[in-house]
Amino acid sequence: MIEVRQASKVFYRGTQPVRALNDVSLTAATESSLAIQGPSGSGKTTLLTLIGTLDKPTSGSIRIAGADPWAMSDRQRSRLRAESIGFVFQSYNLIPQLPAWKNVALPLRYGGVGRRERKRRALAALDEVGLKDRAQHVPSQLSGGEEQRVATARALVTSPKLLLADEPTGNLDTATGNQVIDQILSLHAAGATVIVVTHNAEIADRFPRTIHLLDGAVIDSPGEL
Repeated sequence: MIEVRQASKVFYRGTQPVRALNDVSLTAATESSLAIQGPSGSGKTTLLTLIGTLDKPTSGSIRIAGADPWAMSDRQRSRLRAESIGFVFQSYNLIPQLPAWKNVALPLRYGGVGRRERKRRALAALDEVGLKDRAQHVPSQLSGGEEQRVATARALVTSPKLLLADEPTGNLDTATGNQVIDQILSLHAAGATVIVVTHNAEIADRFPRTIHLLDGAVIDSPGEL
């Protein structure tokens, strides 16, 4: 499913280059799951955005299901994200003016699903994360933990083939965090490939494989699963 080959990413602060990733290579087989750990600034989120085709590596390559997303047109790449990739962002990325159910339904709208079916699926996804009763609330009416669960429901609503989650339990209490990871792992059990960035060692222990990053480089990786 995922092949990352010597991927590097360089950003610029003014004219000063900052190397966020340095020749990272990893593979994740279809229907596998793994956690990515490392200190702040180690490149975890950058790696996730490259895998999710939200950004392009400065050098190296990334292939998804054998295809190079950067050889695709913008429209094809957007379709790949909408139909096959689910994202849980650390910053939620909810639209402030939309109620929770419409935020959850957005990927379905981009996928051409009708309004009635979009709402049905969105409410079902919110029910899975314990927030069906908050479906009509806009983000400003939700706590940080509730916003995180709405973002998780949005990622799950399309039953994506690839789920990428950046600190999905970072703003949740232990019980709710475990509930969210249960839902993520249930998607994996249904056949999705799952990659989760987490600072929580107990969460990482729930995955069969953990990759550690430091200063933009992989410092250990037990191979492909």
